[in-house]
Amino acid sequence: MCAKKRLLELPLKVVLTQEGSSFFIRKGTKLIRFKLAGDVEEYGIYLDKFQPATIQRLLLAGYVSKLEISKPEFVSSRQEIMDLSKLIVYSVLYRQYDSFIFNELINSPVIKKWNRMNPANIIDDKTNINEKLLAKFLERSESSINETKRRIMEPLTTFILKNGQLAPEEKNVQIFLSEKFLNNLRPFTWFILPKIQESHDSETILKTLRTGLVEYMDKTKIAEYISLMLMELIISAENLNLRNEAKKLFPELTNPQDALLDPTIRRRLVAELERKQELVFLSWKIGGTSSASIGTSGKLQITIYSKNEKSETVRENLNDVKNSNVGENSLIDFYKDLPEGSQDSSLGMYYISYLSDACQQVNVRFESSASRFQNSDLAVINMSFMF
Repeated sequence: MCAKKRLLELPLKVVLTQEGSSFFIRKGTKLIRFKLAGDVEEYGIYLDKFQPATIQRLLLAGYVSKLEISKPEFVSSRQEIMDLSKLIVYSVLYRQYDSFIFNELINSPVIKKWNRMNPANIIDDKTNINEKLLAKFLERSESSINETKRRIMEPLTTFILKNGQLAPEEKNVQIFLSEKFLNNLRPFTWFILPKIQESHDSETILKTLRTGLVEYMDKTKIAEYISLMLMELIISAENLNLRNEAKKLFPELTNPQDALLDPTIRRRLVAELERKQELVFLSWKIGGTSSASIGTSGKLQITIYSKNEKSETVRENLNDVKNSNVGENSLIDFYKDLPEGSQDSSLGMYYISYLSDACQQVNVRFESSASRFQNSDLAVINMSFMF
């Protein structure tokens, strides 16, 4: 849910938006040109380890358009990948809530009236305010801002604390999460709110903030589902690569799957895949992070690329089962019920149905597909979410 303090040791390529590139160039950071999956070349920064909070700040600032990791195996980095995946989803939701609230404010009767009376100082989504002056204003208005947050939070906190279906720890998490959403609203929002608080529409606006907050908090449930689905698809892709390599290196093996369970052989297979650069690529494409983006706000596209001569079969299986009915259990329950160490990729495909159902419940549009590059054996699995 929140950025953890520990370092994540992952080979991360960060593709920057125009605003992100300008920011790093101003700081004197030299951008790197690197090759992504499908031989696409982009400019950005490369990190072999990083603080999650650093990545979240870049995402919230709109400086990142894409993140990519490529490795021969991901099992050893399972927790790090899941943590990064959840952090990215939360960051997209923080930005979406921020955009939703800002749009509600600038279209409120109070701001429309202000704009009519102050044509030289119109407040809209193009308003450019001096950051230093804004910071000084917010510092002077700290007590007023805290009072506004209290008015937003008080009914919500009361509801959470009275919810008998939540354990004490879950209640604390819900309260912390709601505060996190509010704290990630853009500073300009807190500049506008005092003007609205003085009007008779004040309570209506605060109710809108509160209702939107509950809606976006519900959407955060998807973060866990996505991370589990993602790992299943990644492990399926890497195991196929490892089995194929095992057939080449150890043709005497009757079952290549046995090689994956032997630590010594597995290390050799991984090293060989690394040498041959037969990797699994994982990318997150962030929508609506650039001022040039139109109609993509709230979109997150996750893509897994891997060499797979059976990609046509994968595509058919994925499309056949993504909407099938697989019972009452949640994705997490179903995943936990699998035998430990099970890597049955066909079962993994059925997780799509759980994820699809969870998205539908919280009004998140989810689409999935699989395909293959022409003149290549590179298989591509896409999961697209519109929050």
